[in-house]
Amino acid sequence: MKQFPFITAHTGCMGTPDNSAESARFGIESGADIVEDDIRATRDGFLVLSHDDIVPLADGTEGGISGMTMAELEARAVRPPQPLEPVLKFVVGAGKIMNLDIKSDDSILPVSELIDKLGFADRVFLSGCEYPRALLVSQRAPRLRKLLNVDVRAFLDSSYPEAVRRQCEEALAAGCFGLNLPFRLVRPDLLEAAENAGLEVYVWTVDEETQMRTFAEMGVRSITTRCVDVLAQLKRNWIREGDHASEY
Repeated sequence: MKQFPFITAHTGCMGTPDNSAESARFGIESGADIVEDDIRATRDGFLVLSHDDIVPLADGTEGGISGMTMAELEARAVRPPQPLEPVLKFVVGAGKIMNLDIKSDDSILPVSELIDKLGFADRVFLSGCEYPRALLVSQRAPRLRKLLNVDVRAFLDSSYPEAVRRQCEEALAAGCFGLNLPFRLVRPDLLEAAENAGLEVYVWTVDEETQMRTFAEMGVRSITTRCVDVLAQLKRNWIREGDHASEY
C-alpha cells in the first residue's frame, strides 16, 4: 500500500484568518504535517505573514509592507501583519515542518538568515519559487530546500508532455527537490516523469474528499488543503484499511 501523502495545512485552514498564528495552531491540532504561510519582508528586513504587499492603514490610506519598517506597520496598519519567527518556532516546536511561500525576492536573504539563526534548515522548505526565483534562491541561499512552482503557462503554450519535460528540467537545474502545482495539472504521466527525475510532487489546493483520495492513490507526496480535518480522517481510514489488508 502506498504511503499516505503529507498533510499540508493551507494558510487560513479550518476557517481561520489567512496568515495568522491561529491558522498554524488549528492546522496542527487538526492533523497537519506541514504548515504553509505566505512570506514577505518589511523595509528593514523583518519577515511577516502576508500574501499581498499592500495593507490598509488606520488613516484610510494604504501602505506597502516592502516600503515600511516593522515599527511603522505596527503603529499605522489596521491589522499589523503577523511576524514569522514566533509562528515558525511554534510549528517546529510541535514537531512539524513549515512551508514558506515566498512572495517577493527581497524575502530570500532575511529568510536564509532567520533559518540559519534558529538552526531550522531541516524543518523548513520554500515554495512560491517559479524558475527565476528558484535560481535566485540557489544563488543567495543554497542551503535552503525548495520546490519549483510550475509555470502554468507552459501547459497552455505547449503539449502536456513537453510542459512536463520542461518543468522537470527546470526543477533539476535550479536544485529543487520537487514540483509544486495546482491539482488540475496532475496526471499519471507527470507523476511518472517526476519520479524518474527524482522529484517529489506537491499538489494544491484540494478540499474535496473524493479528490483527496484520488491524489493519495496516485502517489503525490503532499496534498495542501484548507480542510485539514477531512484529509486527516482520510489518512486514519487509509491506515486502518492497510492494517486490515495486511491481515490477509
